[in-house]
Formats: sequence, C-alpha cells, structure tokens
Amino acid sequence: MRTIQKEKEPDSLIEYRKKPGAYFDGYPNKEELRVQLAREQRGLCCYCQSRIRPTGDGMKIEHWQSKSPDKYPQRQLDYTNLLGACYGGEKPGTKNSQDNFHCDTHKGESDLCFCLTDNAHPIEPQIHFLGDGAIQSGNPDIQKDIDNVLKLNLGHLQENRKAVLKAFQQRLMTGKKFDAAKELPNWDGSRDGDLEPFSQVVVYYLTKKLRRAS
Repeated sequence: MRTIQKEKEPDSLIEYRKKPGAYFDGYPNKEELRVQLAREQRGLCCYCQSRIRPTGDGMKIEHWQSKSPDKYPQRQLDYTNLLGACYGGEKPGTKNSQDNFHCDTHKGESDLCFCLTDNAHPIEPQIHFLGDGAIQSGNPDIQKDIDNVLKLNLGHLQENRKAVLKAFQQRLMTGKKFDAAKELPNWDGSRDGDLEPFSQVVVYYLTKKLRRAS
C-alpha cells in the first residue's frame, strides 16, 4: 500500500452530483472515473498493488467507506471516498472460491482503521515488508485490517512481493555501482507514468538502505 494523492475530480462527477436523487450506480461516466483513478494510483490497486487497467473488467471502483444504505450512502459520490481496486481473486462473470478473496472483494462493507488518501497520516511509516513478502505493522489495528479485512498476506500476494524484491536485488548484484537515492524515484511515484506492480516493497527496501547510510 502507498498513500494516494487525489487529483481534481472529473467534471462529470461534479455535475452529476448536483442532480436530485443522484446515486453512484446511476452515474453514467464510470469509464472516465476509472481512467482518473488508475492514473492517480499509477496503475496499481489501492490495496495490494497489483496491476489495474481502467476498464470494467480491469478494475473495480472501490468505496473506502461503503456506500451501503446502512453505512455511508452520503459518501457514494464523494470523490475522496473513491479508489481503484483489483478484482481481489474474483473473476468477473464466474464463480470463484472465497478462500482467495482479498482487497475490496474481501473487505466488502467493513470499515478500515486507516485511509490511504489521508496525507496527514500516510500509511508508509505504519507498515513494514519482511523478507518472505509479508506485510507487518506495529499497530495491531492496522495489522488486523491487513490480515483479516483485506487479506493482503495471502500466500500468492506474499510470493509476488517476495519475487519483485528478489528480482530487484539480483539486478543490483549484476549491475553497476548502486545508488539508492537515484534508484528510488523509479519506484516511489516521483516520476510520471505507471509504477511496477508491488513496487512498494522495493521502496521500503531502498528507504531502509538510505536510512542506514545516513
């Protein structure tokens, strides 16, 4: 996970919200919304950091606070509440095993104790990546959300993060002299364009190296 810098919301969402009785499922410009969400998240799922694409079968539009009538229906068209998420183990149009559900697909209407768009309280200092690809937090509430609500420590997600870090480390061993400060912008979103899937594990690794060197 990484803190998301929200951009200006689409004009079509602003105009639609002014209509009497406006509700999320009736919003007709979801394609435009997907494009913007995917762009500001650098092509990555807001939770697991797998690749998302701005199409109906390439990503979900996630409500951080559920738009359910008995939860937060007043936030269903609030752009700060909207994120782009992967399908979380659920293939659209098919029946899937819930044992492998993660991200929004497993979260459902549950609340999270952290918000990925809260720049005053970024998520990065709260999480650590272990050598086996697991995500760990010193905050027990955040750990509970990671493990039980979002299921981000499912085996295949851990393996994906571990593989990305291992490939990066192997490249370092065969490359020229390594400069962590120059390498970091390739992974942390400082430069334009999509990020590599699961890039935050490399950001954590590089940041830790820089901290030790200082």
